[in-house]
Amino acid sequence: MTPTRRSLLALPVAAGIAPQAFAQPGAPSDIPIWPPTERFPLWPGIPPGAPTPLPRPAPQITGKPGGYRDVQMRGVARPEVGVFRPLRPDGRAVLVMPGGGYSFTSLRNEGIDVARALNAVGITVFVLSYRLPGEGWADRADVPLADAQRAMRLIRANARHYGIRADKLGVLGFSAGGHLAGSLTVNHAIEVYRTVDAADRHSARPAYAGLMYAVSNVDPGRSHGGSRANLLGPDPSPAVQARYAIDRQLKRGDPPLFLVHAEDDTTVPVFNSLDLLAAARRAEIPVEAHILRRGGHGFGVRLPLRSPGSLWPQLFDRWMGEPIE
Repeated sequence: MTPTRRSLLALPVAAGIAPQAFAQPGAPSDIPIWPPTERFPLWPGIPPGAPTPLPRPAPQITGKPGGYRDVQMRGVARPEVGVFRPLRPDGRAVLVMPGGGYSFTSLRNEGIDVARALNAVGITVFVLSYRLPGEGWADRADVPLADAQRAMRLIRANARHYGIRADKLGVLGFSAGGHLAGSLTVNHAIEVYRTVDAADRHSARPAYAGLMYAVSNVDPGRSHGGSRANLLGPDPSPAVQARYAIDRQLKRGDPPLFLVHAEDDTTVPVFNSLDLLAAARRAEIPVEAHILRRGGHGFGVRLPLRSPGSLWPQLFDRWMGEPIE
């Protein structure tokens, strides 16, 4: 059934975040399967700019039995948001954007597991399964941003239903998902899709942005090459490249930033976050940065407990509660 405006603004309630909500019959018990029990679609019917034929959903379980198993999603034809409620919500909320170089989304490592960690401190988490720009969509570079804007507006339109404060809704992105979160931070007000319904009257501006080992620009030779190629495609226009250079788009009045990056990250070099830090300071944007000596890339919430970087969820939690000067 095609969702109506009423169904989008009156979404179903789930009881909690029990692990069995993510498992399918016959699946190993250590693999949470997307989607979770409580979720909502972003678009009524087929999303704008759809190719023919539509991409076919292709979730892939990675990793070896007995080890860590991720859920990587490709072929997103109907983007959606998974809802993860804490047992004791405190009104704060985060839209989480998993990474994957804009060629897949790491739904467990940088989505479900992050949601569970933040649920533990009272934060309601929304995990975005967004469309991938290289799968035939029109205006490819704007497709993930359109999904992110629409998700923010739908969440705010339903803030009372979710028991959250609309003014406390932020974003948290990882790797290419960090680039998407940063793109939303600086481009939340630009029009990348036509108004759908009353939810689109709400602001898409995040209250704050957590950017984890994030891609900060799409410059040839300086950006993560895979993310750049997958987002922009061949021969992007200078205007589109400039739009998605987050470090050069930051301006005074933009939301506060929380940055985490490891010096030994060989996938997205640490200067991506150092550039963001410098740009935020120039623009007088409140920013907190944690540069780890070790951690590599794509660690999510899985760093060893002995690693200082394993404390980033607690630091993020406390940083969210600090007054913004």
